[in-house]
Amino acid sequence: MTDQEQFADRVSVHASNVGGIDEDELTLAPGVTVLEGRNATNRTSFLQAIMAGLGSERSSLKGDADEGRVELTIGEETYTRTLTREGSETIYGGDPFLEDPQIADLFAFLLENNEARRAVERGDDLREIIMRPVDTADIEAEITDLEREKQRIDGQIEEYEQLEGELPSLETDRTELEEELEAARAERERVAEEIEAADVSLQESRSQKREIEEAFDRLREARSELEDLEFELEAERTTLEDLRQEREELREQIEESEQYDDDPERLAGRIEELRERQRALNETLSQLGSVISFNEEMLEGNGLELSDADLAGDGGTERVTERLIDAGTETVCWTCGSTVDADRIEETVDRLRELRTEKLSERSDLQERINDLTSRRSEIERAERERERTRRRLEDLEEEIESTRERIAELEESIADQEATVADLESETENVGGEYDDVLELHREANELDLRIERLESDLEGVKEGIEEREEAAAQHEELLDRREEITEELAELRTRVDRIERESVESFNEHMASVLEALEYGNIDRVWIERKTREVREGRRKVEKSAFDLQIVRVAEDGSSYRDSIDHLSESEREVIGLVFALAGYLVHEVYEQLPFMLLDSLEAIDSDRIARVVEYFEEFADYLVVALLPEDAEAVSERAAQTRRF
Repeated sequence: MTDQEQFADRVSVHASNVGGIDEDELTLAPGVTVLEGRNATNRTSFLQAIMAGLGSERSSLKGDADEGRVELTIGEETYTRTLTREGSETIYGGDPFLEDPQIADLFAFLLENNEARRAVERGDDLREIIMRPVDTADIEAEITDLEREKQRIDGQIEEYEQLEGELPSLETDRTELEEELEAARAERERVAEEIEAADVSLQESRSQKREIEEAFDRLREARSELEDLEFELEAERTTLEDLRQEREELREQIEESEQYDDDPERLAGRIEELRERQRALNETLSQLGSVISFNEEMLEGNGLELSDADLAGDGGTERVTERLIDAGTETVCWTCGSTVDADRIEETVDRLRELRTEKLSERSDLQERINDLTSRRSEIERAERERERTRRRLEDLEEEIESTRERIAELEESIADQEATVADLESETENVGGEYDDVLELHREANELDLRIERLESDLEGVKEGIEEREEAAAQHEELLDRREEITEELAELRTRVDRIERESVESFNEHMASVLEALEYGNIDRVWIERKTREVREGRRKVEKSAFDLQIVRVAEDGSSYRDSIDHLSESEREVIGLVFALAGYLVHEVYEQLPFMLLDSLEAIDSDRIARVVEYFEEFADYLVVALLPEDAEAVSERAAQTRRF
């Protein structure tokens, strides 16, 4: 089933013990789904249930439950998410839609505490949010692999180009050898005819003739064997020279190879320490997320079991939320049971959010250090493996050199013996002629021509093989050139991927922000955009340049003049809209819609109804399923665009 087919149908959500929900279910139609209701009616909890089914771990377990569950049915597939309380932690299990929810938590689940929205509100460096899903360590490893392949291909191309350069010379050699071979065969045929003519007069001495022929056959075989030995000796000497040259090159490589002070085992220990700290941070972040979500829901009224409360002293017959509203700024702390100022609880939650942001930054720093140390350890281990391979090759070379020397000595001795054998056979042929010296001379000439023809045929065959090899190299050369071009393009794409994502993120945000501002008609805001800057920062002992995304705002004064302003001076409504548009830019740049055609919106109360309707209209273009939680008065403005409305 294709993605388009999969998401053409309705999506069923069944949740129990999530947020403030005991048990509830809803079927989502493609398009806009409005969750309409007042505060503390579990609209946010239902959004959290959808998040959980899709894979998020930022959903909370109901306060009085030890287990929660979400079932999400899309087409014929059903996905599950379980939430289990273990002490103060919530453990997430099941088989959700996404294996890794990080990118969705950042750019698709746009609830009140969404990091992308809050980063805009706080004026943080927006680059860290946009670039978090990009695995730069994986990109660097891919670049290294491609560079090695390109280096290998460059060596092959150089070798093939050298072979191709030899092709014209070999073709000339082939022509010359063919002509020389043809002349030698013609000469051999002439000598054979003379021998045949001379044989007519030698019919009476057939035994003498056989003796002559046998003597020349032995001489020819001896000379052929001598040539073979000499050829083998030359090949062994060439091999010896090549082995010596390779040995020198390997020795130079060992001398020039970089020596590292760091020990891979020590680095591995350090990496494991950092990972332990990272795991501890993850646990802390999970706990903080649960605490923050719980307190946010309690502040809104979600999750409170109020039916048995007797805060009014009337036996619990009056709604506690009404009593809290009437009480103004005081409420009952659900932690200690005392009456406290509601603002103090909100301040505590804000401090918890700030602490979570600090921990997230610390986790990001830890990941960078882990990546750096991992790359360093891999580099050292690769270098050590390369040196070890070089040492083993040197040892093998020494054995090969010694073996080649011994073989050369044996060949030199065999050649000396064979030269003596040839000399004896030459003397023998000189003594078998007698009165047939002229015939013997013809046989000697025929013998020499036979050897010459054999040598020319062998040389010609070698040249033909060389030509064939170079013609094959020419074909492979073209393939290697094509592959090198592909690698060059891949390397260029990888090296610019981070830069491209940064550039596209900025362009996407600026484009969408301009469109949204125009649609929402914020008359006193002329322009909001991200400016991409480069800053020098220190990493360990070195300084490196890193990009930063700064939010820029231009306002329009009453007299029509423009001036720059900061995010701190924007209204809550303006900050909320800019935060939403920033998250949308991340949704588009990272192509979240390819793996998750859902977008969830919540906490839009700071934006007036008309503008909420325009925001929903703008966002629905980019997600197959847009689920938005709204107050009744705001839902009315969106009702015409909604595929369905669920009242809570």
